[in-house]
Amino acid sequence: MNTLGSRFDHPKAATANNLIDDFDAILRSAVLDRGLLQNAALQRALTIEQDTGERLDVILVRLGQIAEDQMAALKSDLLQLPLIAKSEYPSAPIFADVLSANFLRHAGLLPLRKTNEGLIIAMINPLDCEAVAAITLATGLDVLPGIAVPAELEDAFSRLYDGGKSAISGIVEDNDISTQVANADDVEKLRDLASEAPVVQLVNRLIIKAIDRRASDIHIEPMDTALRVRYRVDGELQVSEAPPTQLKSAVISRIKIMGGLDIGERRLPQDGSTRITMRGKELDLRISTSPSLHGETAVIRVLDRDRIKLDFTELGFPNDLVAIHRELIRHPYGFLLVTGPTGSGKTTTLYASLQELNAPQKKILTIEDPIEYQLDGINQTQVDPRIGLTFASCLRAFLRHDPDVIMVGEIRDSETAKTAIHAALTGHLVMSTLHTNSAASALTRLLDMGIENYLLTSTVIGIVAQRLVRALCPTCREPYAVPAEYLSQIDRSGKHCANPTFYRPTGCERCDHVGYLGRVCVLEILTMSQSIRELVRDQAEAEALHAQAVSDGMRSMYQDGIDKALAGITSVEEVIRVTREH
Repeated sequence: MNTLGSRFDHPKAATANNLIDDFDAILRSAVLDRGLLQNAALQRALTIEQDTGERLDVILVRLGQIAEDQMAALKSDLLQLPLIAKSEYPSAPIFADVLSANFLRHAGLLPLRKTNEGLIIAMINPLDCEAVAAITLATGLDVLPGIAVPAELEDAFSRLYDGGKSAISGIVEDNDISTQVANADDVEKLRDLASEAPVVQLVNRLIIKAIDRRASDIHIEPMDTALRVRYRVDGELQVSEAPPTQLKSAVISRIKIMGGLDIGERRLPQDGSTRITMRGKELDLRISTSPSLHGETAVIRVLDRDRIKLDFTELGFPNDLVAIHRELIRHPYGFLLVTGPTGSGKTTTLYASLQELNAPQKKILTIEDPIEYQLDGINQTQVDPRIGLTFASCLRAFLRHDPDVIMVGEIRDSETAKTAIHAALTGHLVMSTLHTNSAASALTRLLDMGIENYLLTSTVIGIVAQRLVRALCPTCREPYAVPAEYLSQIDRSGKHCANPTFYRPTGCERCDHVGYLGRVCVLEILTMSQSIRELVRDQAEAEALHAQAVSDGMRSMYQDGIDKALAGITSVEEVIRVTREH
């Protein structure tokens, strides 16, 4: 492997410019050889480098070509230097009497600890020979550099040198904007204030914090005497620090400007979207505003392409259900439904299914509202009711394009349901979502929509019902003996072990002391057996359909959750909270 490790061990042997040039060349080769970038994207970055004089690694992160944590790991590998973990940052400043905070912030580094070999420091740019020499001169110690992830170094610096003051507080104090008030009726004044650097920085900090906390949504809500900001992390809302109340109109206006919305219209809800690059990540933001008693509220859905998992096992499908689902999506025609409440991962499951089917030999069309992620090789269409482009009308048009697979974002009405059923009848595989509580109740919902029972028995091939549960942090989860009240439920899941064990959250630095890290599916898959078809023809209730499916071998969502709790993937409390089955 081509690295700079040996050169960097002796920085005096080469000038800083030589080191940077050598690393630049190695970085160019690495991003191409490892498939991190296409040549066209690299050439664009090189053009910017030539025009601006910026370092290539900085440009690649700024353009969103490579995430900053990924770039830090790549530097660590190429320079043969350790990647600094969050846990390695000290609890108190090191050499604060000889190393000023201003110097450290400007140089992008922090001293971590003194060892027999020298002083270990975390650096964003380990090729900064002048900074290394300055630290050696000030401390009299050899410097042992490590690679810092910029966001983690920034958090540590704030904790150590800013008295724990947050970035939002720093922006407010540094710019003296805490007393600035904009009249909500003065649109031009609001537009000017929303475009000024301090307000832009405040909104950017809200988004950066969402990235760092792995939040799916940001809720900005004016209250009577305050502006409240909440982040949805792993399905749970968490209150966070907010900008000053006086700036609530300016902050909301800035968000509306980002989404291309009308800042002068505050009486009606509005929806918009934008694409931005932060922390080296390309993010799609879905922005929604709505009037409320104390001013407009805004919700920003943060869609991070790097976080989407289009792999059934990663999503939480057990091996046996992966096999069943793969068999269903390989049907040449039929109607496959994924059901569950809003935010249960239905669309992600459909995307994973489409990704598995995606091949040059198949034509795949989707109609969505909105298009959450772009999938290469698949034709995706965004609905627009303002011009008559609805799910049903677009689906009818799709049939004239000779598709093999059609994905309908959601069955919202009987017209869309009937059109989808017709498409499945005429030799297409149609996949869609429906809001129901269980797999069996999807069949009764379609009957309620006016779909004839004989059409359901002829077209529906399977129904996936799912929820999302929080996954236990693998670092700090703690085993404990199963309480007596859960033993009967465990027996229902088929786990007849003598001493069953559950796991519970405890909390650590990795999971921000919550005890949970990420989410996985709990699910059930109903396949259309002959006995189920007979019940559908008789228009049986959902309870009878569910009982028959279990009798046919379906493992219920609750049972799947209990299995995951016994495996230490989640907690039994999460399973009960999400499935509501006792």
